[in-house]
Amino acid sequence: MRIFLVIFLLPFIAGAQGTFSVSSPDGQTTVEVSVGENISWSVNKYGKKILPEVEIGLTINGEPLSSDARVRKDGIREVNEESDIIVPTKNARLVNHYNELSLQFRSRIELQFRAYDDGVAYRFVTHARGDIQVDSEEMIIQFPEGATSLFPLEESTYSHNERTYIPTLIDTIRQEQFASLPAMFMTGDVNVLFSEADVFDYPQMFLEGGSGNILQAMHPPVVAETKPEEGSGGDRNVVIVREESFIARLPGEHSLPWRFFLISREEKDFLNQDMVLRLSRGNQLDDVSWIHPGKVAWDWYNANNLYNVDFKAGLNTETYKYYIDFASRFGIDYVILDEGWTKSTLEILEFNPDMDVKEIIRYGREKGVAIILWCLWKPLDENMDEILDIYASWGAKGIKVDFMQRSDQYMTSSYEKIARACAERELLVDFHGAFKPGGLRSAYPNIISYEGVKGNENHKWSHDVTPGHNTTIPFIRMAVGPMDYTPGAMRNFHADEHPINFDRPASIGTRAHQVALYMIFESPLQMLCDVPSAYLEEEATTAYITEVPTTWDETVPLHGKVGEYVAVARRKGTSWYVGAITNEMSRVLTLDMSFLPAGEYSATICRDGPNAETYAEDFILEQHGIRSGEKLEVNLANGGGWSAIIRQN
Repeated sequence: MRIFLVIFLLPFIAGAQGTFSVSSPDGQTTVEVSVGENISWSVNKYGKKILPEVEIGLTINGEPLSSDARVRKDGIREVNEESDIIVPTKNARLVNHYNELSLQFRSRIELQFRAYDDGVAYRFVTHARGDIQVDSEEMIIQFPEGATSLFPLEESTYSHNERTYIPTLIDTIRQEQFASLPAMFMTGDVNVLFSEADVFDYPQMFLEGGSGNILQAMHPPVVAETKPEEGSGGDRNVVIVREESFIARLPGEHSLPWRFFLISREEKDFLNQDMVLRLSRGNQLDDVSWIHPGKVAWDWYNANNLYNVDFKAGLNTETYKYYIDFASRFGIDYVILDEGWTKSTLEILEFNPDMDVKEIIRYGREKGVAIILWCLWKPLDENMDEILDIYASWGAKGIKVDFMQRSDQYMTSSYEKIARACAERELLVDFHGAFKPGGLRSAYPNIISYEGVKGNENHKWSHDVTPGHNTTIPFIRMAVGPMDYTPGAMRNFHADEHPINFDRPASIGTRAHQVALYMIFESPLQMLCDVPSAYLEEEATTAYITEVPTTWDETVPLHGKVGEYVAVARRKGTSWYVGAITNEMSRVLTLDMSFLPAGEYSATICRDGPNAETYAEDFILEQHGIRSGEKLEVNLANGGGWSAIIRQN
């Protein structure tokens, strides 16, 4: 009887636990997965454990996966595929090469791991009958001793996700402290960027502190009831009154988001990352021919403060015709009508009485400039079809939807609903007051940009957007997708003299720094944030800025150290565009021009002037010859910048 029992139980013991592994195509990165009472995994790279242990779990309909974590089938496959990117922010082609481990549990849950040369990812896939309720998804990351983070600390999950990245020892992060994604970690000489991809109909993930060197996942619960925030006017800010005890309701067949970890010793590698696109589902639209990236003249940053004009500037038709004339003159594709064009922020189907929006759109069409309309999420969500039908009938080419602020399942699904409804009407979408990109733009390429970044508008009320901040976000926030930072400030000061002025804002750092952001920061809908009058006073600078494309065929990182300096080269067709910026420290960077094909080139260069150390608006525009393979020494003032438009002779 004893022998019989042993033989009978062996299959169940073997099915209940085990160790599985998968390695990257180059064999340098290995994921080891342990299935027992709990499910955990670790990552080996550079001959050591980068992440010693990540414990994961899923609780559905009250049942944790660990209560029946018996693997009934496992397998590994290799995938190596390439495709075109419809709206390319880094490279025109997407290369997706990985090895994938699949573990199928008896509980009808599948766990997938992908090992890439530059990182790892995992996700759960449910194969249940009927709908399911996801009570929780667990992830506890154990970091090596002494690990640090650039931690985008949040006060609430009800957030615009506009954060600074705070250097923090992980073992000092308390349980009540949490961060939005993406976040970066440093474990010795290795850098790890964490975020998520293919996030559909599911809440956004946050990272919460724990005890010791751990961080753990948290998700906003399903929102059951809200009410307007007192004094807010009922148009945008709400108070969450009641939440459910679970995080999502889903169909039984559903793929949960990928959680990914990018790993590199070279910080500049994060400047050319497309992991979100590699992990996310592809284009869902039949026709994408109408999707046109481009530059846009923006009104809200500069508060419509036109000067040297013969009319009273403000929220009126004449002002916006002036914006259109400016845009047409410099080949700018769009003008945004931001807050103020509607009768009120809730009555968004009626014009401000001083603005004839139909006439503005007609005039723009005559001048070759399209119009994008700002609107609040709340009234749009309540009456989406009618609002979008009317905007499209007027001839608008897109919307800038603002103040979503939430990260729960309903809000994630709302982004997709907006993207789909806009695509049906051939409207672009720019998400503001938004969480980070998580793969939706891959499925709906009419999503032309996201905010979710502390950008230039913060100069209107704070000193937060420093050159150090600008040399941090390309490695973290920009690594997961485009960011509507809105560069182009024409009033520039150093930090010790920076004025806060809501109606006449100014940037921190030099003019050449602001110009170089057009080469460095990625947004297919790239703003010119300042007032047209200022751009017209310095037409050579404006002509230079407006020559820079907003999508790219190839990206080559040149230098990079988080929070200190960035240098990158980008190609569009046969032309190259190079940008370099520094933090508050002046420095010299050597730029190797070996990325240029053999030959002689002419470069238009924008650089810090000789007095930029003290007068931030001092800059020089000049012409130079450049050879392939040449090494250029670039002098950057404190908070400075350098950029070049390079064309072959």
